[in-house]
Amino acid sequence: MDEALDERDLERKLKKEHKAREKEEKKLKAKQKEAARLQTQAASDGARKSEKKQKNKGAIDENPEDFVDPDTPTGQKKLLASQMAKQYSPSAVEKSWYTWWESSQYFAADSASSKPPFVIILPPPNVTGALHIGHAITVAIEDAMIRWRRISGYNALWVPGMDHAGIATQVVVERKLMRERKLSRHDLGREKFLHEVHNWKDQYGGTILGQLRTLGASLDWSRECFTMDSQRSKAVTEAFFRLYKEGLIYRDIRIGHWDCTLRTAISDIEVDYLELKEETLLVVPGYNTPVQFGVLISFAYPLEEGLGEIIVATTRIETMLGDTAIAVHSQDERYKHLHGKYAIHPFNGRKLEIICDDDLVKTNFGTGAVKITPAHDTEDFKAGKRHNLEFINIFTDDGNINEIGGPQFEGMPRFTARAAVIDALKAKGLYRGTKNNEMKLGRCSRTNDIVEPMIKPQWFVNCNTMAKAAINAVKSKEIDIIPPQYEQDWYRWLENIRDWCISRQLWWGHRVPAWYVTLEDDEEKDMGSYTDHWIIARNESDAILEAKERYPGKKYQLDQDPDVLDTWFSSSLFPLSVFGWPDDTADLGTFYPTSVLETGMDILFFWVARMVMLGILIGGDVPFQKIYLHPIIRDAHGRKMSKSLGNVIDPIDVINGITLEDLQKKLEQGNLDPDELEKAKEGQKKDFPNGIPECGTDALRFALISYTSQSDKINLDIKRVHGYRQWCNKLWNAIRFTMIKLGDQYTPPATVAVYSMPPLCQWILSVLNKAVGKTVSSLEAYKFSEATSCIYSWWQHQLCDVFIEAIKPYFNESQEFEAARGASRDTLWLCLDIGLRLLHPFMPYVTEELWQRLPQPKEACRKDSIMISEYPSAVQEWANDQVENEMEIVLDAVSKLRSLRPPTDIHERRPSFVLCRNLEIAATVQCYQAQIATLASVSSLKILTEDDPTPPDCATNIVNKDLAVYLQLQGALNTEAEHEKLRKKREEVQKQYDTLSQKMSASGYREKAPQSKQDDDMKKRSSLMEELEIISEAESKLDANN
Repeated sequence: MDEALDERDLERKLKKEHKAREKEEKKLKAKQKEAARLQTQAASDGARKSEKKQKNKGAIDENPEDFVDPDTPTGQKKLLASQMAKQYSPSAVEKSWYTWWESSQYFAADSASSKPPFVIILPPPNVTGALHIGHAITVAIEDAMIRWRRISGYNALWVPGMDHAGIATQVVVERKLMRERKLSRHDLGREKFLHEVHNWKDQYGGTILGQLRTLGASLDWSRECFTMDSQRSKAVTEAFFRLYKEGLIYRDIRIGHWDCTLRTAISDIEVDYLELKEETLLVVPGYNTPVQFGVLISFAYPLEEGLGEIIVATTRIETMLGDTAIAVHSQDERYKHLHGKYAIHPFNGRKLEIICDDDLVKTNFGTGAVKITPAHDTEDFKAGKRHNLEFINIFTDDGNINEIGGPQFEGMPRFTARAAVIDALKAKGLYRGTKNNEMKLGRCSRTNDIVEPMIKPQWFVNCNTMAKAAINAVKSKEIDIIPPQYEQDWYRWLENIRDWCISRQLWWGHRVPAWYVTLEDDEEKDMGSYTDHWIIARNESDAILEAKERYPGKKYQLDQDPDVLDTWFSSSLFPLSVFGWPDDTADLGTFYPTSVLETGMDILFFWVARMVMLGILIGGDVPFQKIYLHPIIRDAHGRKMSKSLGNVIDPIDVINGITLEDLQKKLEQGNLDPDELEKAKEGQKKDFPNGIPECGTDALRFALISYTSQSDKINLDIKRVHGYRQWCNKLWNAIRFTMIKLGDQYTPPATVAVYSMPPLCQWILSVLNKAVGKTVSSLEAYKFSEATSCIYSWWQHQLCDVFIEAIKPYFNESQEFEAARGASRDTLWLCLDIGLRLLHPFMPYVTEELWQRLPQPKEACRKDSIMISEYPSAVQEWANDQVENEMEIVLDAVSKLRSLRPPTDIHERRPSFVLCRNLEIAATVQCYQAQIATLASVSSLKILTEDDPTPPDCATNIVNKDLAVYLQLQGALNTEAEHEKLRKKREEVQKQYDTLSQKMSASGYREKAPQSKQDDDMKKRSSLMEELEIISEAESKLDANN
């Protein structure tokens, strides 16, 4: 045994020495050639290659400045370093390109163009907003669409805008005033407060627009607008005026969500719901101590006529001050004797009728008796309407008990009154206890205040007719909703639509264009006392004229409604107003309706449906032809992003990178309470122990788009984003390799004769052609993740992993490969030019930088930027199924050979063999013999026939029934491991054989399956049987050789 080892060691030593001598001889020859080239100053690729080798050895000093981009003046085309940096750097690559694109007006569309329009309206971000991950996915998808259409021959327009964000902006400015000057808006008064808001907007607002530029958003900034600029304000007033004249806007007293901190009605989207399981103490704005929620409080109402008492239960005991009735179920035997009787309110003596309401009362909940407060509960409001009850509001706008609540409680904040009412009930002997109660509690997302149901006079839009039109638009396919599963949600919401409350009790926003006439002889002087005294006009002058006509000879006072319009009202007009409506503009004629509305599914109803309703009614057509709804982004664990969890991801942090320390500092600058802050910090430490690495804009965009296949939610993992950043480095290196191999004197050909090229070149162009077709069809079908997957697969697995690796031997200066070397250069250039243009809509920065480094074709008029170059289209002549099928066999053989290498055998190349069982396979393998050897990293590749003996000491793998591969391990063969491989392969093939046999012997197969299918199955079964026989043969030979 020892002697055998010595012999093998000696053999290895001799082999290594032989290799070392060969290597030294090659180095000597290379140096000699290099010296000759330096003497003649020839600029061939051989010189570049040798120079690179010498540089790596330190023979020639590099100038670091050659690898650094010079400073580029703002707005000018980026100046590139004379040498490509050795590694991809997102911050270096993404610098300067955007300002050049923008100053070159590449983003601008032309209303007079004869090209077909493709139009997207950017969902207008809030003026207060900073970039968040939802904006990032919106920009990634929309910019990919607009860049693709722009270079596909469309008059592409992407319109930027900004929303005045009524509530959000007012909250920000009010907090600033209180923090810096200890003043409320009421201390300042309306005019001075609005002046403060405008100042804030001019100074701080719109930060997000700059951040959109960082993301590479190719928006037409010449059309930028703001929902409260003069043209958009004109549109809002005109829409309100027209809807009122058509009888669709009216004023009524209804119940709705009220924020006592803001003193305004708020919409459903501004309410967050907490699910409480039991008694919970919560911090509420304006209260020094936490407030109790999640309990059901029982108390008794005394009955008249000495009938005893009736016990009711409530989660909001303070609202009992506004009770006007008690409801029971008509079939509840416990209360049948009390129908039509009265209870007496213990604090004000009010008589409360006991009524029957089977819709409201559940006999198995609580006591089966329900107190009714029509002015402060949504369901009670409906019951009040059904039974014509009195509606008593007991709260002031800021949430204190008013005079109607009684002198005992007047002036108390509502939750202070909660405790006071319980104490007062106890004093009267009417308190009956408190118990835990599961409930949903609404909080305002802006202020964290508990939402209070309140009745208020408001302006409403009757949506019934418009909703039917919006339903029909989708049913008739005037509008396509993508993904289509949201169509049913669309129908369900619109079929059950309620009238839309469009007034808000704010100061920042579009003032309601309504004026109230108070006549001198009116008995009631409060604004709104008489519904018919309202005048709707486009401006105050028109209102004065109408008042004079309506009330000739009478003395009156004219006052504009102080309320403003819901922000969603102006946003819903955006597809019209951005193009100048109500004026008849060139933009409106060319670009309306728009092509696609892309947004998150969470605002499908609050914004998208309302745009469709108003667009059809006012604009005369649907506002867009397609609705694309992207998924909602969650963290890597599938949790909703929340500041309190510490899992909110700032896209700028992903682009630039950030340390854990700085992440934690950002948390500390927020408004989390100490417990939440600690929890959030722990969450960050767990998810980002080393912070977030610099990923760059391109990688972030590509990752977000690639995620869109994940139905309605995206579980965003930063590791995946960073993986695409590393992939950008792969692209970078592919271009560096190409520039070296092309040489300084290379000029791309104007045309190429594909069929005269080597098979490998034909193959890469054929699969590129297929990738182009698949990408375009995926984009047309709004299957963006399929497009990114297709592009990634071609670049990574076909170009970089196969083609570039396989052509490297062609560049060893041998005359034998001269023709292949020339064809490879041309093919490589074609692949990179087309591949970069294919990728550009998804990764705009790195593709621009790399494309600019590619040499230009001779006598060709190349565009100045990749973003205005033509998008690739399939070339029919490049399609070559035969070559693709051959390469499929080749790559399968390579994969099987690679799998035979021992894990420790990283760099050593070993002899290999290919057993071909028919002439066709043998011809294919012979044609690609050099490529198989190169890609499999073997020292030699010999083709065997069935008559040849199996080489000794070989691991084997079955490619298919006609092809097997062997790798000579020369002492490293593990017989047991090879037997195990063959056993697993046998199990796999046997399972396929058994499944197919079972299917073919099933009842009805011969009668139902088409003959062609039966023939295919028969061939496949025969093939599987042959594979099983080959595996058995391989097992026998393995045993015989060992």
